[in-house]
Parts: sequence; C-alpha cells; structure tokens
Amino acid sequence: MGSDGLAGRDSIAGAETSVAAFVGVTREGPVNQAVEIASFADFERDYGGLDRRSPVSFAVLQFFGNGGTRGIVVRVEEPDAAHLVGSESDRTGIHALLDTDLFNLLLVPDTFDMTNGEEADVVPQAVSFCERRRAFYIVDAPSNRTAKDIGSWAQAASRSPNAAAYFPPVCIADPNDSPGSQPRTVAPSGTVAGLYARTDAARGVWKAPAGTEATLKGVLELGAALDDRENARITSLGVNVLRAFPGRGAVAWGARTMAGAGNDEYKYVPVRRLALFLEESLYRGTKWALFEPNDEPLWTRIRLAADTFLNSLFRQGAFQGATPSKSFFVKCDSQTTTASDRENGLVNILVGFAPLRPAEFVLIRIQQTAARPG
Repeated sequence: MGSDGLAGRDSIAGAETSVAAFVGVTREGPVNQAVEIASFADFERDYGGLDRRSPVSFAVLQFFGNGGTRGIVVRVEEPDAAHLVGSESDRTGIHALLDTDLFNLLLVPDTFDMTNGEEADVVPQAVSFCERRRAFYIVDAPSNRTAKDIGSWAQAASRSPNAAAYFPPVCIADPNDSPGSQPRTVAPSGTVAGLYARTDAARGVWKAPAGTEATLKGVLELGAALDDRENARITSLGVNVLRAFPGRGAVAWGARTMAGAGNDEYKYVPVRRLALFLEESLYRGTKWALFEPNDEPLWTRIRLAADTFLNSLFRQGAFQGATPSKSFFVKCDSQTTTASDRENGLVNILVGFAPLRPAEFVLIRIQQTAARPG
C-alpha cells in the first residue's frame, strides 16, 4: 500500500469532541426526536426559547454563550424519570439519541429540579447510555444539595469515569425578568459543556477545562461560596467545584470524573475524554477493514494509519513523553487478533497512550469487523 492509499481511505481523522445533547422539557417543538441546532437562535425557532419551566432552555443558552457550536435537542413531555430516560425500543427520551450519528456530551438539566430523590432513576441509566455510546455525562445534582452533602450524594449517584458533577449551581441573568431583578439560579451543566467546547477548540480535548482561564461566561454569581477547605473535601469525593475569584469572576476549579474519589486511571476529565476521542476516531477511521482480508497486510495498514494519526496528536501536545515511542504505541497483529477472532471476522487494535496527567500509559481496545477467511 503506497502513500496515496494511506492519504485516502486508510487515513484516520479526529472525531468531533463537544457535540452536546440536551434532553428535557421545552416550551414547544417535536417530541422524542433528536434535532440538531447550531445556535440559541435555532433553539428559539424550533423550541420556543427560554421558559422558566424548562431547565434545558437555560442550559442551551449557557452552552452557546460559553463557546458551544453544535447541539442536539430531545424534547420530552414531562420532566420525570420515565419520560427523560424513555425507551430504547421506542426511541424515546435519551434513547432518541440512538438515531444520531454522534454526540459527545449528555445533559439532562431537569434533574436539577428533582429534590425528592427522583434523579436516582435517571442518573444511572444516563451513565450507562453514555458508556455504550462513548459519550460523557455532565450530571446536574438536585438544587437542594449543599456543600455538606453534595459529596455523599455524588458517591451514591455514580462512580463512573464517563460522568462528572459540578457544584454549586450558577446564577445568571434571566432575559425574561425586568431590569434589576435577582439572578436566576440554574443547573451548571450547560455552562460547563460550553466551557468544554471552548477549551477543546482552543487547546484540545486533552486540556483540563479548569483553572483561572476556565471562566464561566454569563455567570453573575455562584449559588454558594466555598473556602479552600470545603473545596478540597468536595473535590476528594469526585465533585468539581465552581469558584469565584477577584478579577477573574467565576471559574471551574476542578476536572475530576465521578470516579475521581479513588485511584481509577480515568479519574480526570481530560484523560477520560481523550480516551473516548481516540476510541471514536479509531473506530470510525478503520471501518474500511470490513472489506479487507483479515491478515498481516491489513494489520500493517491499520498500524500505519493509527500511528500516523497518533503522531499528529503527539505533535499537538496531546501526550506526555519526549518522543512518539514514549508517548503511545499501536498493536494490531496475530497476538491481538487470534485465529478464533479471524474465524469470526474480528480484528483487534490495542492502543496505549501516556496522558498529560498522569503520565502512566492508559490502554484502549478497538474491535473492528473484517472479512472472514475463505
């Protein structure tokens, strides 16, 4: 296979990383359909704009205001667990997203209003759905959680590396209120998802969306003020704290997944999202293997394509390590793809990469279908 072939169908392109899917109640619009939007104006046209009974509407406003560029909306009729989760067979609720080609971030802001424990019927199923779709869930805790109990709530809600929780809520201006009125307290997921998108575009999905530069646009104040001690305690329980500093305003001050209370290899948001990006990109970029004989020439082509893709990310600063060989590796051979795999038309790709933090190698596995022998 010459270089022209590699530059063609063998090449692997990076998948998008910050397509945000919003599921919840809106004022109007198609029900249980996944509809793509590219701006808040699109949301106003298709779903009726801001509505105080619609946490999704404020999340969409904040997403685009903080740097988001592509969203998907699924409207449900009632803000309860049954409608939000929906049915896989009927393609309702979050399962309407099965009809989409790609989404990376899931937001279900209606859980912010579930102050009687109903969110326990939403969060685990939304997490499971994201794990199946290589997506990441930004979880909104109920609005009655406090600095004292948000950590224990998060520990009980999920310990998945495919999810992250943020505290406290954010307070924004409500354009529907008269001038001088009090800021409206809303779920933080839309603001955070926009920050993710802005950070991805400026620095890459491997950059932590946290720190003094991780400003939260449109946020007038925060729902609670936490000191250093409270920040450390809550962060240690896998919850990311939003804080306000003089001259900086509100910023995201943590980047842990909900597995971040332990020693999980995916305890950090950028490490997990980088792995999901690599898996999605490699899976999509090697689909051409379906039509090829499952033997060494195919494995060589896959290794070359994956190595070229990962090397381009290395040059962008995605990995730890002074040289490519210290930053990543690709295996696709008779060891990763056994004789039994070949009989079943499967080819297995093993990729290891050294994220910026921590520096240890993280392994991901991609399985692709190839032609059966004979």
